This record gives sequence, structure tokens and C-alpha cells, in this order.
Amino acid sequence: MRGHFMALALCLAGPLAAQDWAVRGGDIRLSAQDLRDLADGATLTYHDGGVSKFSAGGAYSYTYANGGGSAFGVFHIAEDGRVCINYRNGFSRCDIYVRKNGVLLMLSEAGERFPVRLTLGLEP
Repeated sequence: MRGHFMALALCLAGPLAAQDWAVRGGDIRLSAQDLRDLADGATLTYHDGGVSKFSAGGAYSYTYANGGGSAFGVFHIAEDGRVCINYRNGFSRCDIYVRKNGVLLMLSEAGERFPVRLTLGLEP
């Protein structure tokens, strides 16, 4: 059932203003609530094989592709829909997520766009 809710939430996310981040025409920004739903055990796999894991308690990990190690930290979701991560090594970043033509994308503050594949942490 949660999977159906997520599909609906991704479809209903509102349009993104053109002056925000590196958005393009047709980008639909995920809301803070959409992101909170995603963060409940979701795994995001990036185009290069890297994997982000979000836990409902705020724990975050990123595992680099091809055995390149992992980075750990905590994340929070701002009410404006930014996902901000504070890594244990002192580095921090904020990103937003948009949907365009059925594809989920992470947009970095630096203007980069990364397609991601979502895997929900569903339990039987």
C-alpha cells in the first residue's frame, strides 16, 4: 500500500519555480512530505552505481560504487523540500529532488542533475 501512496505522491508533487536551483522546464519538485515518505527506509541508486540509504530516524549512508567505501551522517528535510546531510567527516550538503517525465532526479546546489532509481524499503 505504501508503494501506491508513493507513486501518487510523486505524481502530485508541485511544479518548481524556474529561479530555484538548476531546474528545467517540466521539473516537478518533491515536497517535504513526499521526501519524508521516501526517507522511511528508501534506497536511492545513482547513475554511477552509488547508493544512498535514508532511515526514518535520520541516519544516512552513501556507499560508493565498486567497493569505494561508505560515508555516514545524518539528514534532515527542510520544509522547503531541501534534503540536507551532515557527514561525520564535517562535510555537509543540501539537495532537492524533482520528477521529470517519470524520472526521479537529484539536483545539487552546484547545478548538477543526477538520475536516481528508487527502491522502497517495503516489508512483507
